[in-house]
Formats: sequence, structure tokens, C-alpha cells
Amino acid sequence: QVQLVESGGGSAQAGGSLRLSCAATGLTFSTYSLGWYRQAPGKECELVAASHSADGSTNYADSVVGRFTISRDNTKNTVYLQMNSLKPEDTAVYYCVAGRGFLATMCNQFIGDWGQGTQVSVSA
Repeated sequence: QVQLVESGGGSAQAGGSLRLSCAATGLTFSTYSLGWYRQAPGKECELVAASHSADGSTNYADSVVGRFTISRDNTKNTVYLQMNSLKPEDTAVYYCVAGRGFLATMCNQFIGDWGQGTQVSVSA
């Protein structure tokens, strides 16, 4: 059974940084694509960043390019999301996911496993 446990959420001021971590168990980590979705109040759930196992590529939502970086440590079965230059619009619950192939852009199209979510709040 796949388990994904997020940590590192919290509060930050605009312009600040946070790093999210997600520890995975119950899967062959290196063979899975890993990513982060977020759900903000009143907005659609969206893919923020993904690390695709098929070709090692990464991709990001346009709104976070240049500010967020996804990385993975296959020796620790952990995926990270480094978030810099945070903006109030980054406020959301962030979910770690693990799936096969390329991760869907929209949450309702994603097939795979979810973490419990971690709140990120950014104040102006």
C-alpha cells in the first residue's frame, strides 16, 4: 500500500521561502512519477510541479516557473518542492502524488496515490 506523508507546510510572508517534503513508502520509488498538486479556495485544483519517471523530465505550472523547484532523492524515497519568492496567490493546500507515466495537469484526471495535504499560507 502506497503511503505519502507531506511535511514542511506553514506560513510565510510574500517573498519568503518554504520547502515541502514528501516521504513515500510502499512503492518502487524510482519507477514512479512524483508531483505536487495544489487546491486553493475558489480555484481549480492544479498540477504545480512534476518529476516524470519515464524520461527524468520536470514540468511546472506557468505561475510558478522560476520560483518553484521539484527534486527527488531516490535513495531516501522523498520528493521535495522548494518554493521561493512566495506570493499570496500561492496560498493553498499542497498534495504530494505518485503515479505512473506523465502526470495529468488537472487533479480530477490524475490516476495514482495522494498524500494527506499540507497547508501553505502566504501573507502580503
